[in-house]
Amino acid sequence: MAYSDFTLAKVRETFQFVIDEKRNLFRDVLPIQPSATLTTLLEEYTQLATAINTEKARSELLIMPVLTEVRRQLNYQISLFSGTDFDVDASKGLNGFCDFILCSSEEQFYIKAPVITIVEAKNENIKSGLGQCIATMIAAQLFNQNIQQEVKAIYGVVTSGTNWRFLMLEGLTAYIDIMEYYISDVDKILGILLQPFQSALLQISVQ
Repeated sequence: MAYSDFTLAKVRETFQFVIDEKRNLFRDVLPIQPSATLTTLLEEYTQLATAINTEKARSELLIMPVLTEVRRQLNYQISLFSGTDFDVDASKGLNGFCDFILCSSEEQFYIKAPVITIVEAKNENIKSGLGQCIATMIAAQLFNQNIQQEVKAIYGVVTSGTNWRFLMLEGLTAYIDIMEYYISDVDKILGILLQPFQSALLQISVQ
């Protein structure tokens, strides 16, 4: 068993988590203006990615530029991993590959806690990726705890590149945002992705 085997029902049954689907989680998050670099890339790539319409094309042409923009906005103080093996506890099915992982650490050669955000790429069916994303977020929560770098909340997103659905894991509750954001609202998407890292980096700076 691996992350990709988990549905919402399976993740709830296996880990006894509460799943809350009734909140507008990021209503108060302020949009962040994208750089000229990201704006240009999305203008060029959005039509191409949707025309090719494969998960690989959407990951490379839409998702990766947005995530590298997050690093750029944070002056490269965080790390970004793509297609990385993330084996945390195989006995619980918490093993397999993650499409994208963002960590509040500058170390880029290996995954170092705290892991803050998990990104699951799906071609078009966002709903089918929610269980898998939550399972990976649970693994991130456990990974952080094991290395004594626990953070209050783990963030997740299931995205096709054009559509983005965000999640948050706190304790034994997984929240699925009622809102779905679109690549045309990239400033709001950036605001949501940046929020947990701005808080984490601020905590580091005052220690």
